Amino acid sequence: MTVAPIRTRASTPRAPHVPGEVGIWVFIGGDLVLFSLLFFLFLQYRAGEETLFTESQRHLNQALGLVNTLLMLSSSWLVASAVQAARRQQPPIASRCFAAAFACGAGFIVVKYFEYSKGIRASFTLNTNDFFMFYYVYTGIHLIHVVIGMGVLATLMVYSHSGGFTATKVENLESGASFWHLVDLLWIVLFALLYLVGRS
Repeated sequence: MTVAPIRTRASTPRAPHVPGEVGIWVFIGGDLVLFSLLFFLFLQYRAGEETLFTESQRHLNQALGLVNTLLMLSSSWLVASAVQAARRQQPPIASRCFAAAFACGAGFIVVKYFEYSKGIRASFTLNTNDFFMFYYVYTGIHLIHVVIGMGVLATLMVYSHSGGFTATKVENLESGASFWHLVDLLWIVLFALLYLVGRS
C-alpha cells in the first residue's frame, strides 16, 4: 500500500510580496524608462564634450550634493520604517516617520535653493553650456518629483494617523512609499552622474 506524502504548510512556497498596487508600478516603470533615456542622452553628450563637462562639473558643490543624498536616503529609511510600523498597527510611529520624511524632503528643497542661488550668482545658468543645461533641467525635473512626493508624504502622514491598518490601507501606504523610493533612487543616480562621474 502506497502512502501519499503529507504536504505541510511549510512545503508550500509563498509568493514574494510586491508592495503597493499594480498601477503605481506601471507609473514607476514608465518613469524609470524616461529617466533611463535622459541618463543615456547625458552620457552621449558627455562623451562628445568630456573636457567641457569635467570642467563645468568642478563648479558644482559636491558637499551640498552629498547632504541632499543623505537627506534622501534618510527619508527613504523613515518611509520604510513608517510602513513597517503600520504593519505592526502602530499609527503614532507611522505618522511620525512620515512627518520626519516630509521634513527631509523640505530640507532637500532648501539645500537645492541655496545651490541654485550660488550657481546663478556665479553666472552658471541654463544657457551657460550643455552641462549646465542638463544640470538644471534634470535636477529641476527631479525637484518636481520631490514636491509631488512631499504631497504624497503629507497625505500618508494624515492617512496613517487614525490607525486601523487593514490590508487595503497598508497597500495604499506601500504605494505612496514606493513612489518616494523612486524619488530617492533617481536622485542617487543624478548625484553620481552630475557630481561624481569623471571627477578626479
